Amino acid sequence: MPIEQREDAYLVTHALAKDTLSTLRSADTAQVAFREGLIELGRVCGYEIIDGAMDTEFVPIQTPLADTTGERVTGLDDVVIVTVLRAATPFVEGLMKAFPQARQGVISASRDEAAGMNDDGEFPITVDYVKLPEITADDTVIVADPMLATGSTMCAVLDHVIDAADGFEELIALSAVSAPEGVLRVSESVPEADVLTVAIDDELDDDGFIVPGLGDAGDRAFGTV
Repeated sequence: MPIEQREDAYLVTHALAKDTLSTLRSADTAQVAFREGLIELGRVCGYEIIDGAMDTEFVPIQTPLADTTGERVTGLDDVVIVTVLRAATPFVEGLMKAFPQARQGVISASRDEAAGMNDDGEFPITVDYVKLPEITADDTVIVADPMLATGSTMCAVLDHVIDAADGFEELIALSAVSAPEGVLRVSESVPEADVLTVAIDDELDDDGFIVPGLGDAGDRAFGTV
């Protein structure tokens, strides 16, 4: 199975996804290789979404020699990908290799690190910018953010997407690495969304970072601190 169902999430189990994630986790992986790894992981996740979540149909084909029947993926023209700035930018670049005709949206959302987590394990979220395409009932919507930690940012972004959408066929919250707390928060707070991730890690530390995780994906991809 390319995608396995767990209690509150779905896991991408492709061997190449696991291999690429191992490269991303390593502290020895430098900026360029890290960014390229996010691109590669996004591409693999995109192909797994196609294989595990999208339907196909049989179509007639004329080859140079005879009539035959082929198979086409349905719904590839009805995909919306939402980038959660900024760490998701290379991740989405990979997704676009699987969905080159997808319509794209952007939401700039960030948690207030200075405020810290509240007693419920949530951060205050600031949404600075929202630009979404039309979303219809026929669309598969993929909201991409490499790290699903507390789930505060993802829930805020999903709420904006749902408010703007005129329905959807499927709503996917896609991450590379997740914490159990974030998976649970998204599944409970936004039941319309399916959580899809490559790994569910052990825990969050006191600062709300995923352990073992892979560090700050945005800083590692863009060379900032």
